[in-house]
Amino acid sequence: MVRAGLTGGIGSGKSTVAEMLAGHGAVVIDADAISRTVTARGGSAIAALAAAFGSEFITTNGALDRDLMRQASYADVNARKRLEAIVHPLVGAESARQEAVAIAAGARCIVFDIPLLVESRRWRQRVDRVLVVDCLPEVQVARVVRRSALDVDTVRKIIASQASRAQRLAAADLVVSNSGDSREALAAEVDQVAACFGL
Repeated sequence: MVRAGLTGGIGSGKSTVAEMLAGHGAVVIDADAISRTVTARGGSAIAALAAAFGSEFITTNGALDRDLMRQASYADVNARKRLEAIVHPLVGAESARQEAVAIAAGARCIVFDIPLLVESRRWRQRVDRVLVVDCLPEVQVARVVRRSALDVDTVRKIIASQASRAQRLAAADLVVSNSGDSREALAAEVDQVAACFGL
């Protein structure tokens, strides 16, 4: 069985690649989706987040105010570290649970979709191969602005807070290039990656 770590900057097309790999039969464990679950209403991180940051960081419906937390995290490195200290262990525990379920079901390949894989030494040790979805920074910005309510400056701050393109490429065992708009071209690259993963 292959454990693959999938990563890429915001707007790189990582989620699309994960979806394509799932179509080949990989089990995808999505760290972002788990993070959203633990910070949603009733999520396991909410009480600790309210205690650490104050009730103003929790919305009226009981979820983490992601916009307010994003602003705080970019303004204060210590705030980001406190956030990660609460959320990351919960994400890790749920990822391990999902991994155990996949192994018990006989999965041939588990893909861990981890935005911060390069920044986290812990994740690199858990995977056999690192797959990086790469694209030009200006393409990242254009895609995120097009699909979200974020402005260009905010997107650039998010990109600057993540591992650099060079750092991700240096950590890669396999690279999928996705600066273009052709889903067919991307699918052809993912087909080759899937074959490398035994899918």
